[in-house]
Amino acid sequence: MNKEFQQGTMGAVIQSSDTGQSYWTLVKRQFRKNRLAVWATRFLGILIFIAVFGDFIAGDKPIYCKIDGETYFPVLKQYAVDMGWSTWSSEFVRKSWREHNYEAVTFPLIPYGAGQLDLDNVLKSPFDNQKIESTRWRHWLGTDKIGRDVAAGMVRGTRVALVIGIVAMGIATFIGLIFGGVAGYFGDSRVRISWLELLFGLIGILLGVFYGFIVRNYALTEGSLVWELPKSIVIFGVCVLLCISLAKLIHLWRPSRSKFGLPLDILIMRLIEIMNSIPGLIFLLAILAVIDQPSIINVMVIIGLISWTGIARFVRAELLRVRSLDYIEAARSLGLGDFRIMIRHALPNALTPILISIAFGIAGAILVEAFISFLGVGIPPEEITWGKLLNISRNNINAWWLAVFPGIAIFLTVTIFNLIGEGLTDALNPKIKQ
Repeated sequence: MNKEFQQGTMGAVIQSSDTGQSYWTLVKRQFRKNRLAVWATRFLGILIFIAVFGDFIAGDKPIYCKIDGETYFPVLKQYAVDMGWSTWSSEFVRKSWREHNYEAVTFPLIPYGAGQLDLDNVLKSPFDNQKIESTRWRHWLGTDKIGRDVAAGMVRGTRVALVIGIVAMGIATFIGLIFGGVAGYFGDSRVRISWLELLFGLIGILLGVFYGFIVRNYALTEGSLVWELPKSIVIFGVCVLLCISLAKLIHLWRPSRSKFGLPLDILIMRLIEIMNSIPGLIFLLAILAVIDQPSIINVMVIIGLISWTGIARFVRAELLRVRSLDYIEAARSLGLGDFRIMIRHALPNALTPILISIAFGIAGAILVEAFISFLGVGIPPEEITWGKLLNISRNNINAWWLAVFPGIAIFLTVTIFNLIGEGLTDALNPKIKQ
């Protein structure tokens, strides 16, 4: 039993009796057998590189320049300016970066910013004659209806798509782990409370909803959701904890022996069923319609809040299996608390199927972002995304390049994550544990 307990605490380090290799070594070997998944992972690395170093690939500011004997790194300095650590000199504010007299200069591969306008080349295809100084300044993927470079927009759209997909699924994974872990580990009988604790808990929930969300409705709709929503959640949690603590203090004064099992599993599964019964896109559009200030952060948070149910069901199913294993029983016999056992020993051994759900979930989040961008909802007007480029092509039927390039990018990105998900499905097959 002690041996099994040690294996459980190490995060599912399973050894093959025939080969002596760890479980994750076998998973990597199995994943490499799927050539499509391997190539998809390589292309994903390229997309991540474009997203991370997008300002060095497409931008109107030089990567390096030398003016009047002074050396500058404008792209890096812009990061400091955005964070409030530095400011631009007046000479760089008044004049465009193309108007300076450089002793030496290195512009990005695409010398245009995503929102930069070129009024001399409006709605130009990649093959049209363009009014440019030299081939260096050509719009290789054309321009949109107000003269923005499509190639620069594609680079910017890559960052937006990946950030929304990864952050949204990060939020969904966090919520899914909490709800799925509680439902799967505690079930319907492990948490026992009294009627007084239940009553005060319900009062705390009502007070939390009122003070955390109803009273703060204006802040939630007018402010930034990434700041205001956590504040509301904290207020909700404080109200619930205060009411439960008050009930426990009353129990200290007048103990109660009549307790019953709180059906957490049933309650959470009913909540999941309610969430799944609401069409996700309609729910998303309804929330975005209420929020007055469009923001990419709001979109990420909302997609995460409506995408956690699948992960929660996976975690619950795994913990229903894991909680009855010998090393969990050994941990209980050593006197460890339930929350410590769940977080330190049970959840790490239940994370394997979540990787598959996350891969498919990121693909779904990218599709959702493209859809709402295409509708022009939730995304700031100045932000360039793949879906917004598709929206522009809808009103310009002859501008085929505005539909082809972002359409291919969306298709390839979603396909990449789906192929990675399928590769993980095969590699994490329980049969390879044998």
